[in-house]
Amino acid sequence: MASTIALNFSNNFFPIFAITMLSATNYQVGLISSLPPLMALIMTIPAAILLNRAQQQKKLIAISVLIARLMFLLIIGIVYLPSPSMHSWIFLTIIAFMSLPNTVANIGWQTFISGLVEESKRGAFFSDRNRLLTIVGLISTLLIGLLMRDASSSVTAYQLLFGAAFCFGMLEVFLLMKHEEEPTKMDSLTAKKKTMDWSIFKYKKYVAFLVAALFFNFAWQMAWGIFNIYHVRYVGVTIFWVSMFAVGNMLAQFLSFPLWKKWAEKRSNTLVFVWAAIGMATTPFLTVLSTNLYYIALVQTSSGFFLAGIILLLFNLLLEQSPEHVRTYCITTYNVLLSVVAFIAPQIGIWLLEIWGVEVAMYINSSLRLLSAVLFYIVYVKFTRKPEVLY
Repeated sequence: MASTIALNFSNNFFPIFAITMLSATNYQVGLISSLPPLMALIMTIPAAILLNRAQQQKKLIAISVLIARLMFLLIIGIVYLPSPSMHSWIFLTIIAFMSLPNTVANIGWQTFISGLVEESKRGAFFSDRNRLLTIVGLISTLLIGLLMRDASSSVTAYQLLFGAAFCFGMLEVFLLMKHEEEPTKMDSLTAKKKTMDWSIFKYKKYVAFLVAALFFNFAWQMAWGIFNIYHVRYVGVTIFWVSMFAVGNMLAQFLSFPLWKKWAEKRSNTLVFVWAAIGMATTPFLTVLSTNLYYIALVQTSSGFFLAGIILLLFNLLLEQSPEHVRTYCITTYNVLLSVVAFIAPQIGIWLLEIWGVEVAMYINSSLRLLSAVLFYIVYVKFTRKPEVLY
């Protein structure tokens, strides 16, 4: 919950802060989404080595979170630096460096929590966890919108926001250290643990999931920069409306998590993910039909319904399709390739926007998202009802 508040107080408002306070260009707004995965790509393998050799993962995760949250203090001080024309580039540099410790924390947390939660309880746990995090994020974001509704052009408002994010980041570190973890015994086998196990690519179900998931993430993340630019430059949103969009989205997530959990248990994670992906494909198309703020808030709310399914099912699918004895390597490989996709996708989205305009770029994105749903359906038909094949 502390992590959710820290990220909601910062990440949600980075684009509007960059555009309104730092005069960022469209290309720079795209880099807000692209630079973190590029840094993650650089850091993923070192992170995996560190985590595999760590006797206690939680300490390494907590230190990484601490370093990342300290970067909020640097962002607060950007406006006091000379050369205002360079402020947006300095901001992007901080975002990039922040992503290095974040990568260690994210990969470590995925592996750490997969070991804490039994497989039989995973669906119920993540459903309940996601609902709790969503309601906390909803309330915190709503408060921001109400308290700062007329402060979109005030640099002090953003500084207070990022300062609060830093404080909750410190609480996050404290709570991470409260987890119980048995120290790993460093025997000769552990010390010589391989950096990579290429045998993971012998598992057809994992490879099929990997291809489908990477294409889905490409289609999904390609539009992130376009959405930010459309909302701020074309629609003219304020801090209040950014908050309202997020609140509607999170409220829909909160209400629908139990439904996605129920459907996944009745059908399968893969088939239900297909439905969620089809729903996500409608969001870009619907968004550009109008610049009315209330209409866009409604579209953002409806997208939250499908996003709940994506959040709940995608990580479950990763764990489900990753053989237990090589799970760390499967997760690491997924994150490395995901970083490549996440760096390229927003830049392609901005390129499409610059060449063909925002409407055509959104229509193309909707088509690609729909194609990703088709890929997951193929995975479902070919693999879900068959036993694992190892060749």
